[in-house]
Amino acid sequence: MKSKIGIIIGREFNERVRKKSFIITTLLTPLLMLGLMLTPMLITFYSEGDLKQIAVVDDSKIIAPALQSTPEVEFVTTPLPIEIARKEFSGYFAVLHIGSDIMENPRNIQLYANGSTSFGLEQNIATQIEMVLQNEKLKKYNIENLQQILAETDTDISLQSFKNSTDTEEEEAESSSSAVATVLAYVLSFMLYMFLIIYGVMVMQSVIEEKNNRVLEVMVSSVRPFDMMMGKILGVACVAVLQIVIWAALIAGAAYFILPNILPDEIVASLAMMKEGGVAAAAQGGAEVGIIQAIMMLTDIGYILKILASLLIFVIGGFLLYAAMFAAVGSSVDSPQDAQQLQTPLMLPIIISLFVMLSVINDPSSNLAFWFSMVPLTSPIVMMARIPYEIPTWEIIVSAVLLYATFIIVVWGAGKIYRVGILMHGKKPNLKELWRWMRYK
Repeated sequence: MKSKIGIIIGREFNERVRKKSFIITTLLTPLLMLGLMLTPMLITFYSEGDLKQIAVVDDSKIIAPALQSTPEVEFVTTPLPIEIARKEFSGYFAVLHIGSDIMENPRNIQLYANGSTSFGLEQNIATQIEMVLQNEKLKKYNIENLQQILAETDTDISLQSFKNSTDTEEEEAESSSSAVATVLAYVLSFMLYMFLIIYGVMVMQSVIEEKNNRVLEVMVSSVRPFDMMMGKILGVACVAVLQIVIWAALIAGAAYFILPNILPDEIVASLAMMKEGGVAAAAQGGAEVGIIQAIMMLTDIGYILKILASLLIFVIGGFLLYAAMFAAVGSSVDSPQDAQQLQTPLMLPIIISLFVMLSVINDPSSNLAFWFSMVPLTSPIVMMARIPYEIPTWEIIVSAVLLYATFIIVVWGAGKIYRVGILMHGKKPNLKELWRWMRYK
């Protein structure tokens, strides 16, 4: 026989799961997440910018001959004065003017763009000019074979990151990618942010609606107020759990079956080399090792399931904690407008968590990141931002225990407020009044 609280859970669950909005968001969100993570990498391989022609007026006669054109930028030298060149080459992307005293005054450079320029383009031009000026100044030292020496000493490095473990040999160390961890930190933090706000407010509005319709006054005659509140909270929590489980299946399936089929052949070949011969073999495949390591992590089902399991733990804990407080607020007011004042203190820890998340990305092991990931009101978002960086397991366990223990304490106080508030109409309580309700026996 179903308990009364079980009946309430079933009602809340069925009411939300059968909505079209739930089905649409459940199916589209994983695709959106994968798109956010993969789009930058795919754009890098498939995108080709339009050719930009830049006319160069070099009064110094030093810079223009050394400028190197690229598939995106073509430098065209002209002997015309700058005033005339700006008019004659109005159909070009830009006109670059280099002053005659560029060696003594490196600031005497102007770029007259005929359209919108970009930071990357400006940096490309500035870097090339800096290299030319450096080479010209080095020539004054009369070093033999200077160009050959510079060419031989010019070295590009590719840093590979691994998780250090004394249980495995160095060549078998597991690859890691800070780029993937950073993207996941952003995505998971904002996902927790949306979950806590959307589902928390959903509980609050549901309580306000039923209170205004006098439904609660009928139900309270047969169900304890605490059971009603817990049934509503757990019912919505089951909806969130179902959504995350579906996401886990969709994301894991897409990463394992779909992702390898949409990658360029060069990347697929390098992935195979890395699996067989490690990073050194992958580097010989011609692709960027950092990108290969990132894709390896995205296609690692064990890593994905670990992230999703952690997400499930902290989504449920965070939701239960905040939903109890939102339910208490909803029971104490008669309209969403009246709830704004009481809702603000609940929103502040969530907003603060987002700001701390930015610090976590810079240093996931800092004292600030650690303590905010232990404080229950901020731990759901901050801890999910730290987990992709492979923090110690004991920190995750302690944070989760503190979160659920705090929920038990908060739900007791919220139940006291709920018991009084659902039968009270026409009064807008303040925080002092809510504290008084909690002490009623």
